[in-house]
Amino acid sequence: MIKIVPAEFDPFAEVQAYQAQQAALAGKYGATNLFIGTMRDFNAGDKVKGMTLEHYPGMTEKQLERVVTEAEQRWAMLDSLVIHRVGDVYPDDVLVLVAIWSVHRGDAFDASRFIMEELKSKVPFWKKEILVDDNSRWVAKNSDGYL
Repeated sequence: MIKIVPAEFDPFAEVQAYQAQQAALAGKYGATNLFIGTMRDFNAGDKVKGMTLEHYPGMTEKQLERVVTEAEQRWAMLDSLVIHRVGDVYPDDVLVLVAIWSVHRGDAFDASRFIMEELKSKVPFWKKEILVDDNSRWVAKNSDGYL
């Protein structure tokens, strides 16, 4: 399942609720891998006090679906949950959740990392940072080298 949400969310509650709804998974998975990305209060050597995340509705979800489908083809995933935040966010806010259920941990770890790396490099999200001096800037490149 893929969700783009405009408000704060609790990643642990989301995983618990989703897993509870997936009765077919019971007894089938040996690994659940969670990646939770949060907003930092710095980037590119500057202090950041907030950020606006924008996306292209429809296109963003479609590209995320492609990424998850590719992960499903490469690793033995039983299920996945990807939630990404948009709108105004602040340091320590959760930005993204990737949860993978699989029989073995290796597939869960590898699929989760692949989805995050592809999300950061190929899925259309735009970030506008608000610096502590109230100047703002669009982020052209993530600090880890991905767009």
